[in-house]
Amino acid sequence: MSSAQTPSAHVFDATTAGFEKDVIQASLDTPILVDLWAEWCAPCKTLGPMLEKLAVEYDGAFRLAKIDVEAEQQLAAMFGVRSIPTVVLIRDGQMADGFAGALPEAQLREFLTRNGIVPGDGSANDAEVFDAEPETPEDAINRLQQAIAADPGQAELKLELAGALLRAGQVDPAQAELDALPANLATDTRATRLRSQLDLARALAGAPSLAELRQRVDANGDDWEARDLLGVRLLIEGDAPAGLDQFLDILKRQRDWHDGQAKKRLLAAFATLDDADVVGSYRRKMASLVF
Repeated sequence: MSSAQTPSAHVFDATTAGFEKDVIQASLDTPILVDLWAEWCAPCKTLGPMLEKLAVEYDGAFRLAKIDVEAEQQLAAMFGVRSIPTVVLIRDGQMADGFAGALPEAQLREFLTRNGIVPGDGSANDAEVFDAEPETPEDAINRLQQAIAADPGQAELKLELAGALLRAGQVDPAQAELDALPANLATDTRATRLRSQLDLARALAGAPSLAELRQRVDANGDDWEARDLLGVRLLIEGDAPAGLDQFLDILKRQRDWHDGQAKKRLLAAFATLDDADVVGSYRRKMASLVF
């Protein structure tokens, strides 16, 4: 994205020459979200516009620094980029958080909220920022349903709603939202991924909460059912490595549990993830245990 295409004062192109001043020093006052992208990267073309829209909507709560990894290879190397898109949050001159891959907008909002960044928060003090409560799936559902009621033509919001419903464990309503998507979104990679996640989510019908499952696993590491369900919950809620680790642990220590269910879970999970590095890494880990 050239500077001429920058949609607002909250989005800018970062360069090697100006990085120290425009990103590191600037992050002492305002969090900087760094989007590492390339013109040839299809997921980048999905993620980039969403990040730009949020930067405008959040109106100074953070600034978005766009880095074209082809043009700024030194910066890409500095961040140790292995796949794109990669997003890194810089706060107080330090890398505070980040993720790889094109997340749905609802998860982007959750990422920002988790880091104390809320809309229109540019003038808020630090205590207010860090006291912000993360948006729960239920809050996201309410927000999205209200937005859809106000503007039913925003089909993108219906896709986000399907994701929020899925994270809340409302599998059938999530399926209904996906089935009702217009043709142009029905084949969207996010919709395809959500359908794969729905298959995993059906295993959570009547399952305990994330906190309860963590407690069960902490109390008894050999509670394979709790570990399996914990892995599914973590996957659905966006923490793929932690979820995959649960399945790997079962595969390593109790390979034949439930007729090899851990291996089946891993294979199903690989179909839901778009981070090639994560999938490749965990495929190799699985292979080392299976063969």
